[in-house]
Amino acid sequence: MKKAITCLLATLGLTTACGQQNYENVDVKGFSELAENPGVALLDVRTAEEFAEGHIEGALNIDQKQSDFAEQVSKTVPTDKTLALYCRSGRRSANAAEKLAAMGYKCVNLKGGIIAWKDEGKQVTTDTHEVDVVKTKSGKTVKFHALMHASIRIVFDGKEIEIDPVTKLGNRTTDYGSMPKADYIFVTHEHQDHFDKAALSILSTDETKLVTNKRCADMLGYGQVIANGDELKLADDITVEAIPAYNTTEGHLQFHPKGRDNGFVITIDGLRIYVAGDTEDIPEMATLKDIDIAFLPCNQPFTMTPDQLLNAAKTIKPKILFPYHYGQTDVSKIPSQLKDFSIDVRIRHYE
Repeated sequence: MKKAITCLLATLGLTTACGQQNYENVDVKGFSELAENPGVALLDVRTAEEFAEGHIEGALNIDQKQSDFAEQVSKTVPTDKTLALYCRSGRRSANAAEKLAAMGYKCVNLKGGIIAWKDEGKQVTTDTHEVDVVKTKSGKTVKFHALMHASIRIVFDGKEIEIDPVTKLGNRTTDYGSMPKADYIFVTHEHQDHFDKAALSILSTDETKLVTNKRCADMLGYGQVIANGDELKLADDITVEAIPAYNTTEGHLQFHPKGRDNGFVITIDGLRIYVAGDTEDIPEMATLKDIDIAFLPCNQPFTMTPDQLLNAAKTIKPKILFPYHYGQTDVSKIPSQLKDFSIDVRIRHYE
């Protein structure tokens, strides 16, 4: 991946502006091409207020003026990822690039910042959720919006897919009323941080397909029931398999008893996405094959410890891993602990 990015940089003709500069500058065209590369992390270093007014889709927002800026970046992005940075005009991002390059990151700065980006007619978004963009095997785009905790929004080919939508958790809220109605909703089990009747009502139309376990369907009075081991074809290019999700540690078995709850493998145009639900590193994970993206929970006593998550990741071997449902658990070391296993670990705000 590093060689491919280096070749791309060379093709774009990127050079440092002076002998002492340890990052590279690039124009809008080159920055746009870099931003589409899966080995590149897009970083907006402006304030949260500026970010909310409009930003490049898929960008992470970490304010370079914060005292722990470098620490936040290191917790979020592995050092083997190239950082494509921008700010309003290019000055703040240049300073941030200088600092991060000294930490071992390969950094590329957008000349002229988001002002130049918009002047070139490039689009921005006001969606403040973190968005990861992944291509399917046929080249179609799948967008993963990190909402909170266990709530994930997936957008594919005009279809809206919601995983465990919840409107409020602690002091965090999600405004589902501002989002499109869902074509498909997947609910893993009935705990309040996964199952929310209000969110389901807001997102649903008569055409929405809700897929869940028997307990949730019984509580709602509707829904397509899928049990561990079942598989459904929802569309020509979308299928779902129900994967067991349960506790194995003595004293924790009551939280998620075996056979009740689901994880899901959702296959979208050949892209296999494993949403584990509330589970520990169960033996059934060894049967999962060709997983492109995995969402693995990490908050004992309810789900996995960090060590269990590492074991699960090494067993499943996903191309991309999102630790999620992690509450107050420290998952910042997971990227470095998996760096030798060719797993792209992405830390998002799934507390």
